[in-house]
Amino acid sequence: MNKILVFVAVLLLSPTVIAATPVEQRMTDYNPGGDLVFDAKRGEELWNQQRMVEGKQRNCNSCHGKDFTQSGKHVKSGKVIKPMAYSANKERFTKLKKVKKWFKRNCKWTYGRECTTQEKGDLLKYLSQF
Repeated sequence: MNKILVFVAVLLLSPTVIAATPVEQRMTDYNPGGDLVFDAKRGEELWNQQRMVEGKQRNCNSCHGKDFTQSGKHVKSGKVIKPMAYSANKERFTKLKKVKKWFKRNCKWTYGRECTTQEKGDLLKYLSQF
């Protein structure tokens, strides 16, 4: 009986179970051991950080816009980008494979390099507020 109670307690306290939203689950995916501390302020600074790429100033807002509840538009392709806010787009952050794909592409496109795990977590923490 005690083994069952201990098992249930461990399961309930694990980060995977605690994650309430897909974005929180993605933060857990990037920090399974819980040794990183993600910070929304650092994520916001990274999100708004201007970079000169291909002769043009660029940041995340360039395509996603400043209102995360609204759709954005890719500055080069013109493709419509669904809202970043989970509150406005319930599909956002639901699939880890998709999150990894877009972090890889967008970090390279915006910053000219892949983002670190810390940066991805900080960005997710920032975006989790919306």
